[in-house]
Amino acid sequence: MQKLTNKEEEIMHILWRLEKAFVKDVLAEIKEDKPHYNTLSTIIRNLEEKGYVNYNAYGKTHQYFPIVKMEDYKKNFMNNAIEHYFNNSYKNVVSFFAKEEKISVAELKDIINLIEKKK
Repeated sequence: MQKLTNKEEEIMHILWRLEKAFVKDVLAEIKEDKPHYNTLSTIIRNLEEKGYVNYNAYGKTHQYFPIVKMEDYKKNFMNNAIEHYFNNSYKNVVSFFAKEEKISVAELKDIINLIEKKK
């Protein structure tokens, strides 16, 4: 699975939410830093080339839809982040969030409970 740019990822989130959309539909969903229509069309075609979206043609216009599930992308994204930034250690991931005070003791206990239930 090829890595996405920040803008491509933003567009994918819109397509995942909409499920099917024309370029104008995607453009209407972008709140900040709206690209020009042609620029957005190019980004979506790049997503097609990378294997993330496909389309149905209606004359000269295309309705795009995701062919990579958000869950699959999320797993790949997290696995790459853990490998490259946390030395393939989930302990390092949890420690990072604990040090940054992004996870509470109660949340850690919930995680432990989930792990213990899987045993």
